[in-house]
Amino acid sequence: MGAVTYDFQVKWGDTDAAGIVYYPNFYSWMDEATHHFFKTLGHPTSKLFTENRIGVPLLEAHCSFRIPLFHEDDVQIQTEAIEIRDKVFKLIHTFMRDNDVIAEGYELRAYASVADHKPKAQSIPEELKSKMEIGA
Repeated sequence: MGAVTYDFQVKWGDTDAAGIVYYPNFYSWMDEATHHFFKTLGHPTSKLFTENRIGVPLLEAHCSFRIPLFHEDDVQIQTEAIEIRDKVFKLIHTFMRDNDVIAEGYELRAYASVADHKPKAQSIPEELKSKMEIGA
């Protein structure tokens, strides 16, 4: 499956008193990378929500850290769908600085109708599954 890259720079507010990125930010960045992934596929999550009342709620998340990040580091997150089932998918996120792997994480998400504030998993459309498999 193909990866989609999301680029950003670490901001001062992302760091703790020691000048190292505070770990919960990695989870926020994985979420941002997921939304970027769908936008790159031509299915922005904002449009899925407003036009179809579809969301991609998080079911599980994990991140393993290898090397710290600091203010103004340029970071790339490579996001790839590694598992696509009928109503659930798993994305892996690889954080890179230059050629170094900084951290690796994953998200398990559902494809769900959020109409009437009652999320209910829906089958992922085949056209979207195909795009997720190739990455872009």
